Amino acid sequence: MKPDHIHEAARILLERRLNGTQGEALPAPQRPANLETAFAIQCEVSKLVGQPIAAWKCGMPAPDKWVLAPVYASDVHEASAQTCKVWAREGQIKIEPELAFILAHDLPARAAPYTPADVDAAVAETRLALELIDSRYTQAEQLTFHEHLADGLFNQGVLLGPAIDTQLAQQTSQLSIILNIAGQASIALNGLHPAGMPRLPLYWLAEFLRSKGLGLQAGQAVITGSYAGSPTVPVGADIQIQFGELDFIRTRFEGK
Repeated sequence: MKPDHIHEAARILLERRLNGTQGEALPAPQRPANLETAFAIQCEVSKLVGQPIAAWKCGMPAPDKWVLAPVYASDVHEASAQTCKVWAREGQIKIEPELAFILAHDLPARAAPYTPADVDAAVAETRLALELIDSRYTQAEQLTFHEHLADGLFNQGVLLGPAIDTQLAQQTSQLSIILNIAGQASIALNGLHPAGMPRLPLYWLAEFLRSKGLGLQAGQAVITGSYAGSPTVPVGADIQIQFGELDFIRTRFEGK
């Protein structure tokens, strides 16, 4: 794809992201048809947004999938604030209960591959997290993975909860998730990490970015996959999500 088409695709997606709007598929000349082009558009959005990357989402790849997306500083929220502003659809938002690994130091581009031990040594702490879900497309279910990769794989932000035991979290492949919404019956979900061990996608992300001449930075949070799909919760209601015996996140979502 020509550079000006990559730029225009990124401009369209960024405008929708900043304004909380949705639209049709990108025009054919700007529509990514492969992973490299989709990732190039994603990177161009990061250049245009004018904010640092404060977090990443990632998952295990497949031959036809790279699972990663940046999360910008204005889209990373703290549960301690008690309320969280989101782009809501019909008074609701989808959330994904995850763990976030916070980096103590950079994992920059370099010649040598990153080993799991290298990445483990860079993790300062682990926190509970909720990925906040949205799309910049009106008919997202009809589009290709490449189109979603260009758009950040349904991410509109991350809500960070309390710090938890890092060693315990590293081995937490299964986790009982209890969702409590004010005025409703509790919902119990049998949580299972899609990668098995929650740090596996982080290892992949560090090495993938290195291979592209990019890297991770100190202070960034990395989420690695939902334990319980993408449950929908209402805005304007007090919500608590219990992560097994680890701890809980309590918040109230409000529409922007």
